[in-house]
Amino acid sequence: MISYLKSIIPFCLFFCIVSCKSQAVSIKMEEKIILINDTTFVNLKNYSQDFVYDMKYATTNNFLKAKVYDCGECFLRLKTVNALIKASKSSIKEGYKIKIFDCYRPLDIQKKMWKIVSNPEYVANPSKGSIHNRGGAVDITLVDSNGKELEMGTPFDFFGKEASHNYADLSQEIKENRLLLKRIMSEANFNSIDSEWWHYNFKSGLTDKVSNVKWNCD
Repeated sequence: MISYLKSIIPFCLFFCIVSCKSQAVSIKMEEKIILINDTTFVNLKNYSQDFVYDMKYATTNNFLKAKVYDCGECFLRLKTVNALIKASKSSIKEGYKIKIFDCYRPLDIQKKMWKIVSNPEYVANPSKGSIHNRGGAVDITLVDSNGKELEMGTPFDFFGKEASHNYADLSQEIKENRLLLKRIMSEANFNSIDSEWWHYNFKSGLTDKVSNVKWNCD
């Protein structure tokens, strides 16, 4: 009997160690899942490959004439990403893809932009922050199957009256293109702003806190 007990003790110890390790891994996995919630910042590229990117502020090709991002990535809160993917699916059914100019903007970047252009008509004052700083805004357009942008009447970041949704002196084609983009985004719970045809705010992101979360440029 004693000999039998001696023979099974090592096995029991091994089983306990393996069991404990397994439980520890499970707990870590559960903790990781818990951390990914609706307000977590995630990279859009990790959730969909259906977007076209032209991250203007990671270049000097913008109204600031300055590169303010170290690299061009589209980070947003997860709930915004899910809504944007819904909009993307709608645009694809129409024969187009969504092209992205800007997404979440860390507060430090907002401060950098404000230092270059300290005018609230063009750049949101970082003391208040913008929806971009909350991870709930995107600047976008539509492109066709050849990657050509649909005609919207003005370039991105054109700050004249012609960029307004309410501007009437436009061709019928441009009006229809703007309305198509607006419909696609509205159906995914995004709001437009009157002065910029390219800017859309995710409705439930309006009350999120301003953030300074940054991403690595590896």
